Amino acid sequence: MADTIYVLNGPNLNLLGLREPEIYGSDTLDDIAGRMEDRAKELDLDIDLRQSNHEGHLIDWLHEAQARGAKAVILNPGGYTHTSIALHDAVKSITTPVIEVHLSNPHAREDFRHTSYVVRAARGTIAGFGALSYMLALEAAARL
Repeated sequence: MADTIYVLNGPNLNLLGLREPEIYGSDTLDDIAGRMEDRAKELDLDIDLRQSNHEGHLIDWLHEAQARGAKAVILNPGGYTHTSIALHDAVKSITTPVIEVHLSNPHAREDFRHTSYVVRAARGTIAGFGALSYMLALEAAARL
């Protein structure tokens, strides 16, 4: 598992490509996964990409990444970014490096999006580059 990077996606990210494309772009999560898997192969890495609209699943998967010895986790917590102390605590409780990723730039949006509980526990954050944010996070994770 040391060569595996978990890519965890939170609520509503299953709707990428349909939901507010002017903010999130037209790429679907499957489109992003395909590009990530191609690049991961070039880096001799595996991707384990998952999405859930349920906070507890994300927490369980963070714990699983730690237990299985994953190299890193790329986490797009979606709306939980701004609300979930439990997700913050889960990131903080594992030693597996976590990179927070966002398609849009939360600081350029509504005030309530300016606070991230996850960033306080994550290794770093990449935001505002659309689907490219995931690829940049993959490059960073590969070098950890």
